[in-house]
Amino acid sequence: MARIVMKFGGTSVADCDRIRNVALRVKTEVDRGNQVAVVVSAMSGVTNQLVDYCRQIAPLHDAKEYDTVVSTGEQVTIGLLAMALQEIGVPARSWMGWQLPVRSDGAHGKARIETIETEGILSHMSAGQVAVVAGFQGLGPENRVTTLGRGGSDTSAVALAAALGAERCDIYTDVDGVYTTDPRIVAKARKLDKITYEEMLELASLGAKVLQTRSVEMAMKHRVRVQVLSSFVDAPGTLVCDEDEIVEKELVSGIAYSRDEAKVTLVRVADRPGVAAAIFGPLAEANINVDMIVQNVSEDGKSTDLTFTVGKADLDRTVNLLGEKKQSLGYERLVPDSNVVKVSVIGMGMRSHAGVAQKMFSTLAEKAINIQVISTSEIKVSVLIAEEYTELALRALHSAYGLDAQ
Repeated sequence: MARIVMKFGGTSVADCDRIRNVALRVKTEVDRGNQVAVVVSAMSGVTNQLVDYCRQIAPLHDAKEYDTVVSTGEQVTIGLLAMALQEIGVPARSWMGWQLPVRSDGAHGKARIETIETEGILSHMSAGQVAVVAGFQGLGPENRVTTLGRGGSDTSAVALAAALGAERCDIYTDVDGVYTTDPRIVAKARKLDKITYEEMLELASLGAKVLQTRSVEMAMKHRVRVQVLSSFVDAPGTLVCDEDEIVEKELVSGIAYSRDEAKVTLVRVADRPGVAAAIFGPLAEANINVDMIVQNVSEDGKSTDLTFTVGKADLDRTVNLLGEKKQSLGYERLVPDSNVVKVSVIGMGMRSHAGVAQKMFSTLAEKAINIQVISTSEIKVSVLIAEEYTELALRALHSAYGLDAQ
């Protein structure tokens, strides 16, 4: 007998028919003799509606009351799924986050899980009852309901799997696994059988929408094996696991892209100690995350150009903030550009093979695609290019690294 956590997102429980379909999938695991806990999101679109209600009532709302409202979507889903399971002869009960409880910090709207108390839920699971748990919810200080932020149900599921000592956490979504790149753009993209935590973390943080970044971080920390599967087709998924479980490591496992990038160039900045701190300090204080940075070499020793990227949503704030400090920073002009995309090549094989970056650069050069900014890590090379070249770049790189499906 294995202990399994199954997680179903909003599209998987979008209506009563889909909830019945989820119940049948859960029954299949129960019939195999497994102990099962199910984590579910709110029905598709419900959380957005609840958020909209909060904004209509009070644009500058109390974060604690906001969490009280937006956490209710999951309560509906767990009750309906528990009923659907009971209707097909599977003993089940629903659990709100506070009933376990899932204890979190008090950062309402983006709380982090601290501990999950499992004594109560384990006794019910050991007696053969399926536990249907509300994702996205926590219990903060002063016994206030908290929410974990968008995508928080993935994090709930992985955290519960870790706390229960589950064999794996199966995350059911509207795709049937992790692909080498976006199959909507590259028709020859391949589904991966296995991928390491580190590679999945890079893919998730660089634009792949399959898994939420915090859930991958938690899986890696607690060594929870995560399987990504489709709710709608019966097909093998992708296992996210430790590097030791993968015998043949690919040189490059995947190519990610993110359109959520904007470039900012400060022209003729004074080339003196402390200028970078004077630029990036105020951005950090304003919670604006800076990603890629490149500084041109100063020929005269007096001024230089500095280019960096921020999230598209932060571009206007960045321009305004640096515009206010133009005199103290001493730059000539600021050039914003939101028509860019970040393309990243990811693979554990980069640790032991040279030439991965060179292949990326030469492939893009052959297609006359100009590279604007470069950043690297141990298992990743990212470049910033003009947005109109996104599809061409992805297809060319996918073929260059031998990732095309046969």
